[in-house]
Amino acid sequence: MAQINPDQNWRLGALQMTSRLDLSANQAEIERLLAAYPPQPGDVLLLPENFAYLGVGADYSKIAEKTGEGPIQRWLAQLAKQHQITLIAGSLPTKVNGHKRCRASSLVFDSFGRYIGHYHKMHLFDVDLADNVGSYRESSRFIAGNHPKWFTCQQTKIGLSICFDLRFSYLYHWLASQGCEILLVPAAFTQLTGKAHWLTLLKARAIENQCYVVAAAQCGQHDDTRQSWGHSCIIDPWGTVIAQLEQQSGICYGKFDSQQVRSLRARMPVKPHSHLTISWSK
Repeated sequence: MAQINPDQNWRLGALQMTSRLDLSANQAEIERLLAAYPPQPGDVLLLPENFAYLGVGADYSKIAEKTGEGPIQRWLAQLAKQHQITLIAGSLPTKVNGHKRCRASSLVFDSFGRYIGHYHKMHLFDVDLADNVGSYRESSRFIAGNHPKWFTCQQTKIGLSICFDLRFSYLYHWLASQGCEILLVPAAFTQLTGKAHWLTLLKARAIENQCYVVAAAQCGQHDDTRQSWGHSCIIDPWGTVIAQLEQQSGICYGKFDSQQVRSLRARMPVKPHSHLTISWSK
């Protein structure tokens, strides 16, 4: 397996796709995109929210797996090992003992194909919008997580989040306070909310936390009513978009430079000015 010097630049990737209610077709599309836009050994690649299954009225329990187990996760592990990358499955439904509802979980696989951790989405998308869907009620199918998570890759801490979490800045402040230099945002932002808020929120999370932000989105028309905004991107800690897609399927890559993070934090020390301490109970 490739060994990357943490003092060198390495790449961050965001995969964008149009998932539908066909697991096999969605898996085939991810494999096609990996062949068309091949990652390099050592890359960190993020898949979007609901990469495996997405559509209005979807019964996510049909594909839910126990965290760390199941055929979809074995397939993800094989992809990570095959391409020698750290692969983050944006969100996959995972089972909760004693409940019909699932959790929306980001799952992390290292370059050896090992499952190394997960994060359960904390903020569920229960909103009413003036679009073709109108009412979104994630809480009818999912149970919210209760604490944030990060993992270490190439001696760098990487913070996990999912979609609607993006609107809650305190989550990212906490991740940065733990030493995270990269923040991951897999998403399925709607066409309406994405056009209005997507890039603004992503830039704010990068700038205020002096972190890289990797945002992998759903795009296009999923069914007769649901449409996603796309515009996956990678943003540096100064708030500069260093890689971006529009509304087409694909993968964008951008280099991570740990020295940029450390230099900016030294030259513009934001953290010492923060007097708010956030504690999370387990």
